[in-house]
Amino acid sequence: MRKSIITLFLNCSLLIGTSAFSSHHSSVISEAIQWTKNEIVLNFPESARFQAAFTSDADITSIVLEYGNEQQTCGEVIAKAFPQFVPGKTAEAEWTWEMRQSGSLPPGAQLWWRWRVTDANGQETVTETKTATWLDDVHNWQTMNQGESESVRLHWYEGNQSFAADLANAAEEGLRFNETQSGLKAEAPIDIYIFASTDDLKDAILYEPSWTGGQAFPDQNIVILGISPSDMDWGRDAIVHELTHVLVGHLTFSCLGDVPTWLNEGLAVYSEGGLDPASERQLEDAIRDDTLLTVRSLSSGFSEVADKAYLSYSQSYSITKFLVETYGQEKVTSLLLSLREGTTIDEALMQTYGFNVEGLEAAWRVAIGAQPLSNSAQPTSQPTPTFVPTIVPVGGQVTSALQVTSTPVPTSSFGGEPTQTQTPVRTGPPLALTMILLGMCCAFLILIGVVVLGFVVRRQNRQGGDHVQ
Repeated sequence: MRKSIITLFLNCSLLIGTSAFSSHHSSVISEAIQWTKNEIVLNFPESARFQAAFTSDADITSIVLEYGNEQQTCGEVIAKAFPQFVPGKTAEAEWTWEMRQSGSLPPGAQLWWRWRVTDANGQETVTETKTATWLDDVHNWQTMNQGESESVRLHWYEGNQSFAADLANAAEEGLRFNETQSGLKAEAPIDIYIFASTDDLKDAILYEPSWTGGQAFPDQNIVILGISPSDMDWGRDAIVHELTHVLVGHLTFSCLGDVPTWLNEGLAVYSEGGLDPASERQLEDAIRDDTLLTVRSLSSGFSEVADKAYLSYSQSYSITKFLVETYGQEKVTSLLLSLREGTTIDEALMQTYGFNVEGLEAAWRVAIGAQPLSNSAQPTSQPTPTFVPTIVPVGGQVTSALQVTSTPVPTSSFGGEPTQTQTPVRTGPPLALTMILLGMCCAFLILIGVVVLGFVVRRQNRQGGDHVQ
């Protein structure tokens, strides 16, 4: 999910790539001040360097860079940088946006910047606002528009036109399904960037889990995915899944409330068309064995343990399917709109359906034939919301997910059946083994010390005997 405070933070720090956008002629910004250089050099995905040079009839005393990216925000937020420069009638300024410090933008984000310059006479002028697309120039990107209103713009660099058309059609069908079945409609064209592999995808985004296969950025209307021509079945579902996150983000955007993870992910999986056989079996086993997770616990981030994560997605789908098919999609839309107004999930459920989270759990358990929730399983604390979830790559590559320390979690779109033997990967030896090894090292050091000490004493004794003679 999206947190508004993170939106504001990202709006105050974003830019990067490996190409340069520059002007090659002097332009006038006032009668007194001219700029002779105004460019951005993108070092994707590490940093963005802004460069400018000015001349003036009076000494230039202040240069301020204003920058940002085009995205949905709660209010106008302008990031400012104050580069060092030497005051004078000519002045050069440079400032670098370090993405590893601020956090990176999604590929395809639209960057903007301008310079605010003041001279010794107090004259303040502003350059024109320039823009650049935050994207690498390593790949030969192509674009395909889809839909009568071009509601989807698919960008890719590997694969033929049929490959791109197949994915674009899947995206368009996903949008139609969401509009008719879930009441979710695209408010603006959505850009989908298809990387040729999950490795390429990971190279384009900083600080993402190693298993990341895709991610949605509702505030920028962007979806990124790693899909190869051999992963088309997974890719079609993944596109619809992430598009749904964008649509939910559009409908519920506000600075007041948030959407519980089970509803956000449940709608995304529901839009894919349902669970795969492995997820169905896992959900059925959990119902039979009475090992279902509580709905309340699914309101926040899902577990990093693979089995629990997959079960979380399956349950979220089942809960959302229950709401849609029992009460209709109009009420689901009303629920989302209530959350947008800042109501809690309990208040929104009560307003829409007449029950809170525990009431939803009770009704859902009856509908699927599960045991009632025991009192001991009732949560005692409120969960905290998380970021927009990511999607796990195809092929059942889930072992690396266990090393994740950030909050995004995999979706139910996994290639293999979840196993019951997966455990978190250790980052070091067990404590007992560590103590044994430490003891052995100490003993070895003591032995060496005794040998050395004996050698020294023996040598001193020999020297003493020679002196007596």
